[in-house]
Amino acid sequence: MSEITEEAAQTSVENVDISKALKAAIATGKVEFGVDQTEKAVKSGKAQMVVLADNCRSDFLKSNKKVKVRVYDGNNMDLGATCGKPYSVSALAVIDKGTSNILTL
Repeated sequence: MSEITEEAAQTSVENVDISKALKAAIATGKVEFGVDQTEKAVKSGKAQMVVLADNCRSDFLKSNKKVKVRVYDGNNMDLGATCGKPYSVSALAVIDKGTSNILTL
């Protein structure tokens, strides 16, 4: 049996937190999916937060200084599954957090 390092355990806890917060934001708030929609939301000032898959290729979103950016510890398929979507999600913009605590993470 392998030991779980403290760093791996912390990453796991952070992913559970962001997963719960994402699900709550999607269910009760407004979230835009996809790189193009996320870039539009950031440029227009509507996005409060951006979540990127670790393999997202958008340089604009990665270097964005207008809104908080969180890199999800998983690829676009993982992020899509976490969001309950039957497709991959490389980026998403939180427009309205709803009842979630996602903006505090």
